[in-house]
Amino acid sequence: MTEIPSSRHSAFQVLTGLFSLPANARIGAGPVLAALMLAAIVLAALLAPFCVPYDPLAMEATSRLKPPSSDHLLGTDQFGRDTFSRVMYGGRVSLLIGIATAIVSVLIGLAIGLVAGFFRAVDGIIMRIMDSLMAIPAILLAIALVALNGPSLTSVILAITIPEVPRVVRLVRSVVLSAREEPYVEAAIALGSSMPKILIQHLMPNTLAPLIVQGTYICASAILIEAILSFLGAGVSTEIPTWGNIMAEGRTYFQIKPGLIFWPGLMLSLCILSINLLGDTARDLLDPRLKKREA
Repeated sequence: MTEIPSSRHSAFQVLTGLFSLPANARIGAGPVLAALMLAAIVLAALLAPFCVPYDPLAMEATSRLKPPSSDHLLGTDQFGRDTFSRVMYGGRVSLLIGIATAIVSVLIGLAIGLVAGFFRAVDGIIMRIMDSLMAIPAILLAIALVALNGPSLTSVILAITIPEVPRVVRLVRSVVLSAREEPYVEAAIALGSSMPKILIQHLMPNTLAPLIVQGTYICASAILIEAILSFLGAGVSTEIPTWGNIMAEGRTYFQIKPGLIFWPGLMLSLCILSINLLGDTARDLLDPRLKKREA
């Protein structure tokens, strides 16, 4: 029986290889600090219900715009709500939107990109649709979609996901266009393997490394876009504390209470910076051209 060349790898082998670093791999202090910083932000968000001293929605008229104190570490907002509690809870929604958007965008983009890259008959049609979506600014498209569906968590995730999908499709398509000319793919076709098997078992593993890197950038971009939408009043409901909502509500009182914007803005910046640094590190570690150059 004729065997397919051994250059083909299963998806499991690729995934296990991504997280096994070579012995000579060097990771600088920047990525380590970024990982620790992101881990701290994620833990703070996850443990917020057990750690925050106050209900983030509880209002107290007698404690409006209080400065930082032992009772309120970061002071209070215009409704007497504890700023520290709201910033911690805000990370839960912002991170949820970022992670959900990255996962959904990658899954949808992967499926469409595999089809577009392998089936030339539909490649032109799919890519023209993707180009049309990319021609519309992501913020404007997100605002339009949220306005159409109403301000909710699902609407925001959907509105941010749609502009990100074409970028994933183009990435996957470019990888598939190169991989489908490889001998092991041609051998699989010659042996009569089914199209789903060729796409999933032979082509998809080649896309996993770039998709992991792209997913980190999508996550950071989604968190930022959510903050922009909330700041413009087109994000999730103002009753839900997110970093964008907290800054949007505090902008009126910025001159007398700058902490209402500074603290959620600081957390937002640190979170996005950490994710981008880790994404750059993953790209350097997973890019075979860089590995060959270092060798």
